[in-house]
Amino acid sequence: MTAEHSRCQHITPEPLTPLTPVGHHGDMDSGSVAFLREILAETGWLDRTRELGLALRSTRSPGGLLLVGTPEEEPWHLTAHLADEARLSGLSQLTPTLVRWTPPADAPPHLRVGLDRLERAARGETLFVLSEQQAPVPLLERVDDARRTGATILAIEGGDPELAGLAHDAIAVPAGGLVTFDGAQHLVSAAAGELEQRPRLRDRLARLLDKVSGPHITD
Repeated sequence: MTAEHSRCQHITPEPLTPLTPVGHHGDMDSGSVAFLREILAETGWLDRTRELGLALRSTRSPGGLLLVGTPEEEPWHLTAHLADEARLSGLSQLTPTLVRWTPPADAPPHLRVGLDRLERAARGETLFVLSEQQAPVPLLERVDDARRTGATILAIEGGDPELAGLAHDAIAVPAGGLVTFDGAQHLVSAAAGELEQRPRLRDRLARLLDKVSGPHITD
């Protein structure tokens, strides 16, 4: 992490007029797509998620990026997206390890990583925490332990001051905002794998929105 990131930073999007949330699914007309592009740029959402995406890349080795959610909501979706970004970008440090609360004993090895992995979190590794609701105490305790052993703590959270206080860098995603919790994960994972020779994040987002809404027809 840079000296700037060594201080606890919490990124909270500016208040927005309620609109159709930016998520992974949903129908939007072409006018809404154009407006959302402008809104995201003006509020700094793309720049802020890029900050967190770049912080993920400071992980030193493949498998050292640990993803953990709550007992009710494990981050399967983000794990898959980061694995894709690692493969497409050639940034092997983005290869994620999904940490599970109660992994089945007969699960494949990569799906059998339990919470004891957090006890071995070390300097140079990153613990990425996803919690849309208030984080349960057992999760907070394990995050605190990982921070004490030198791991970098990053988070996308729904407005939980305790989790935000433990994170070196965090994005708060308020309920009812322009960007959904799922949408924020997409923006961060895309930013993490962004390279100069690949389409810029804003261009990739524009194409994603076009696929959802159809082409924008001008007069």
